[in-house]
Amino acid sequence: MKHLPIYATMKLADAIHLNYLLLPVIGRFGIELGFGNKTIKDICEEKNINIDFFLEILNSFHNSDYFASDQLQSYPSTMVVDYLVRTHNYYIDVKIPEMENMINLFLENSSEKNKANNTLITNFFDEYKNELIHHLKQEEATLFPYAFELEEAVKTRQISQSLSVKINTKLSEKEHEDHNQLEEKLFDLKNLIIKFLPPVKRKDLLESLLIELFRLEDDLEDHSRIEEKVLLPKIICLEQTLLETL
Repeated sequence: MKHLPIYATMKLADAIHLNYLLLPVIGRFGIELGFGNKTIKDICEEKNINIDFFLEILNSFHNSDYFASDQLQSYPSTMVVDYLVRTHNYYIDVKIPEMENMINLFLENSSEKNKANNTLITNFFDEYKNELIHHLKQEEATLFPYAFELEEAVKTRQISQSLSVKINTKLSEKEHEDHNQLEEKLFDLKNLIIKFLPPVKRKDLLESLLIELFRLEDDLEDHSRIEEKVLLPKIICLEQTLLETL
């Protein structure tokens, strides 16, 4: 991986200077700021983090054109899912409350004539938020345990009747449809603000909100890529392996 922008002997501080948007990604691995001049290799060894997986995630996030799906699929489902769950927690515990606070601040500094539009934005965001949280919780309740169940069945060469039923429910196809719907809804929310919102008293607040929506969109796209190009193909491969043994 030495030819990649982010590599093992690079100082982690330099990686953040290279792309500050990596900050929340690094945090998902339990790494806190204050690591001085330590290299990525040093920190991963201290934190017992798989350095190859860490570098693949950082480089994939830094450059969307780089995505080593084959390498990422080689890691155990538990490692991939652990990162995905930490990302879910980041959305629910950090990003959504942050966006809500920004919307509330904007509303407090909005004129009466924009009341109808403000209500529309609030309702639209609440609907999106509820759908996103429901989707994330659904994944944690069904898709992720399913991946573990498949991996265990391949190891033991045993498949239960309930697992056989799950294999035929096409979970991967449903997952792709849900991602598309969430992406469309977030795009519609941004479009509503950009194209149809009348002039407001505090343009700075509205611009900040819009910027954060774009950042959230980019982060969610990266998250979806890992699910759709790493976890779901891994699930499909495990399913096929099991079906061939029946």
